[in-house]
Amino acid sequence: MQEILTGLIVALDVVALYLLLPDVKQRFLLSLWTALLHMIFPIIGFTVGSWMVHILLQWSNLVSSILLFSIGLQLILSTRNRQTIVIPITILAITASLDTFSVSISFGMLNLQKHLFILSAGLWTFALSYISLYLAKSRLKIKGDALKWIAGMALIIIGVYTFIYHIE
Repeated sequence: MQEILTGLIVALDVVALYLLLPDVKQRFLLSLWTALLHMIFPIIGFTVGSWMVHILLQWSNLVSSILLFSIGLQLILSTRNRQTIVIPITILAITASLDTFSVSISFGMLNLQKHLFILSAGLWTFALSYISLYLAKSRLKIKGDALKWIAGMALIIIGVYTFIYHIE
């Protein structure tokens, strides 16, 4: 269940970003590309995370907690950054998906079920990014900052929980 919820949480970051892009012409393609990258980066991240577990066995839980906390904090702090830039669709998808790499390193170190997380992240990201891009084009304005705060706080809570749980 944690993997499915985390897949949703990582997708919320994309929602917050894509709600700010009203003029995307290839919404389906961008959503599909972003979803695929939200599955590819975790594969790499899980591999790196598993490798790090063998090297840093005693420190992996601490590193994992710090990574999750830092990513959550970065999401919250990014709500202050407001810039309008025209970015190619592939670069936009990669940028929106890079955070799944570092999150999945943490999950790789915790030995969570990678296939379930990867599938969850891909499906949630595709559905939510397409809906976000559609809503951004419509007249209905939804603030992405609230979603970034929710996703950021969720990652911080998971990071703190992981740290406390593994100390005991």
